[in-house]
Amino acid sequence: MQFGIFSVSDVTTDPTTGRTPDDTERVRAMLTIAKHADQAGLDVFATGEHHNPPFVASSPTTMLGYLAGVTKDITLSTATTLITTNDPVRIAEEYAMLQVISEGRMDLMMGRGNTGPVYPWFGQDIRQGIPLAIENYALVRRLWTEDVVDWEGKFRTPLQGFTATPRPLDGVPPFVWHGSIRSPEIAEQAAYYGDGFLHNNIFWPISHTKQMIQFYRQRFEHYGHGRADQAIVGLGGQAFIRKNSQDAWTEFRPYFDNAPVYGHGPSMEDFTRDTPLTVGSPQQVIDRYGSFIDEVGYYQRQLFLIDHAGLPLKTVLEQIDILASDVVPELRKIADAKLPADVPANPPTHAERVAAARAKGETAATHVGEGGDQYTGRRAEEVLS
Repeated sequence: MQFGIFSVSDVTTDPTTGRTPDDTERVRAMLTIAKHADQAGLDVFATGEHHNPPFVASSPTTMLGYLAGVTKDITLSTATTLITTNDPVRIAEEYAMLQVISEGRMDLMMGRGNTGPVYPWFGQDIRQGIPLAIENYALVRRLWTEDVVDWEGKFRTPLQGFTATPRPLDGVPPFVWHGSIRSPEIAEQAAYYGDGFLHNNIFWPISHTKQMIQFYRQRFEHYGHGRADQAIVGLGGQAFIRKNSQDAWTEFRPYFDNAPVYGHGPSMEDFTRDTPLTVGSPQQVIDRYGSFIDEVGYYQRQLFLIDHAGLPLKTVLEQIDILASDVVPELRKIADAKLPADVPANPPTHAERVAAARAKGETAATHVGEGGDQYTGRRAEEVLS
């Protein structure tokens, strides 16, 4: 199982000092956090995409492209790439470019986004969120897998004889996750293509997460991609860790109470009871997250949100060190012990995807979009809309 961190890139006043970083400081802090996570031995760094204050991560590929050059081992990803308000042509080209620059050390998570005003800013209607996600991603896949694309849809101008550049590395597109917390249509989309499904359950009880993942697994098997337990699943999470549990609660409480996403709402006691947020000792985090396999089945990626709510950079780096040294090694042992036979331990690497494509005799120009899905013979726009 992979373990890593993701950032929502909020610019938030530190409630204990009253100090607010500016946008430049926050962006540079995210770069420092990603590099530190790589050095600490974590597996994944993922950045969100936002186009509204108080968030600064408006250009994920710019950030991840830089990080590809200054990190060594960590997988670079998104959480999420906005499939609804970005032009699918730009998505196809920018992430193929990132794939080439990083030598395949990347993947991405497609998501609709939940900020209503963003849609009209980019000429779209939030009421069309699901149809946009379906049509745009279907086009992205064609642009990655076909050398020359003729296409016409509902939400953008037609394409005639268009070739996206650069072509995917080694003729194999990046691995894609689909992220959703409440839309079964997105879980269905992930299952239809045999892609990964990440449930960022930071606001939800595990019972809801379990229901969504079970649905995705069932549909993954239905479309012929493998057994349900072989589907590629990821979870989001949150933690604040100190050696002593009471110290963690005392230190984190003012940040929780003033956080832009849940501050002045539920109490920290209620939130830690009802969601995966775990505030306490390393062993408490290990016990909590080590139990999730029993709820949702073996899954391949666990991400933690740790750099939000105005926490100082020094504190965030300390949290990475605790996570990497005291928590993740034990979670790896638990995951290894619970790994079923013939189930992928991790999401597929670029090298594994290249080997699989070559074994099947596939090339970059497979023309999947023209002939329909290889299992159903139908196009996603017809099946999922």
